[in-house]
Amino acid sequence: MKLKIFPEKEYQTFKSIGASGAWWAQIVGGWDHVDPQSGKPVRDRIAELLYNKQTGIGMGVYRYNIGGGSKHSGKGEYSQPARATECFEVAKGEYDWSRDANAVYMMKKCVENGAEEVIFFVNSPIERLTKNGLAHNKKHQLFHENISRKNYQEFAEYCLDVTEHFVGEGVPVKYLSPVNEPIWVWNGGQEGCFYRPRSVKNVFRVFAEALDNRKSLKGVKLSGAESGDLRWFNKSYTRQLLKEKNVRKHLDGVDVHSYCLPLPLPITIPFLNDRVGFVKRFRRFMDKHYPDVPVVMSEWTHMQGGRDYGMDSALVTARTMYEDFTLLNAVSWQHWIAVSEVDYCDGLIYINLDDKTFEITKRYYVTGNYTRYVKPGSRRIEAHIDDKDILVTAFKNDSEIALVVVNNGECEKEIELPEYNDILISVTDKHNSLAERTADSSQIRLTPKSVTTVVLK
Repeated sequence: MKLKIFPEKEYQTFKSIGASGAWWAQIVGGWDHVDPQSGKPVRDRIAELLYNKQTGIGMGVYRYNIGGGSKHSGKGEYSQPARATECFEVAKGEYDWSRDANAVYMMKKCVENGAEEVIFFVNSPIERLTKNGLAHNKKHQLFHENISRKNYQEFAEYCLDVTEHFVGEGVPVKYLSPVNEPIWVWNGGQEGCFYRPRSVKNVFRVFAEALDNRKSLKGVKLSGAESGDLRWFNKSYTRQLLKEKNVRKHLDGVDVHSYCLPLPLPITIPFLNDRVGFVKRFRRFMDKHYPDVPVVMSEWTHMQGGRDYGMDSALVTARTMYEDFTLLNAVSWQHWIAVSEVDYCDGLIYINLDDKTFEITKRYYVTGNYTRYVKPGSRRIEAHIDDKDILVTAFKNDSEIALVVVNNGECEKEIELPEYNDILISVTDKHNSLAERTADSSQIRLTPKSVTTVVLK
């Protein structure tokens, strides 16, 4: 079975892959005890595993959460203690930069290990600026915007003060995202703030004007609007976001979240659960109205209960990355969280709070099938094979072509590559984790339920 590559047919330029430090960094940042395997502090080893290009998978993006301050006030209802976050403001215009020390430590350690791009994102404005004094809505407040327009300016100034401080400390903050999943009502469980599409436009207008007056933040861009599901109102938020000329000047693209949660309906409606269909429709919308605006996939995780360390969840991750790179034409792709402390199918690494240890998942290694081999600046190119079980994503740069090949099938497959002198293979499957070898033939065997990176030089 021949795999066909068309290097002349180019698509988007690949930028990066990353993950968020919410909210695990508040926990792990305090774990300075030694990991017996590496001989390093656990917190340093986790940062190394995630971002170091030699001893880890070398992700490039770290997302830091500018918290709403609910941990200080003790107000609000949160499903996990770490979801109540700190903030740096102690009084209007006064800051304590020693706050959020654990999360700040992890951010800086991940940068030290190779994170080249830091994104500051906000779930809720700080409590002082919200209407109800909380970092989320109350139970009865449905579709309630929890910040008044009169407070947008102070909200922007606070976020820019935080950004300016850390840029001054050498943190490579490249983007600031003022709103996160504005579509949801956010009445408990975590910090969050609902905004209508027009309100998002107004928030971004204020942030853009504030950035115009901050010469020290000349290299920082805005990002958004990070709507929470591919199906609902992405076009509405995008239209409003790109309507303002000054806002567009401060944007490198449009950020979307790639969730498409199955609806618990009594009667199944396939159309509403067709993730691929919604991805394609949004791509057609962008191509028609904003063909020069890149799309960033800034949050996704496998929304399934229970911890999964194996290939089942890893293949869901790999398929989602394939769809977002090949159908959505995403230039950057970011996991929701890098590390998880709960019984959920989310983090690349699981931590155990009782004995302060960590465990690595196959999702971690599948992410490495991209991050170790696909170089920033590579162009995605056309590649396909006539087998419904096999998904191929291809990228090229000046010296090589990198193929990420997913075999979803239960059987071994054999594929034939174009003739190249130098072929490197890296396999992640049930028995292997980024296992590298060189190939002496263009005939490549794909193990069952595997992700294989093939580098052609």
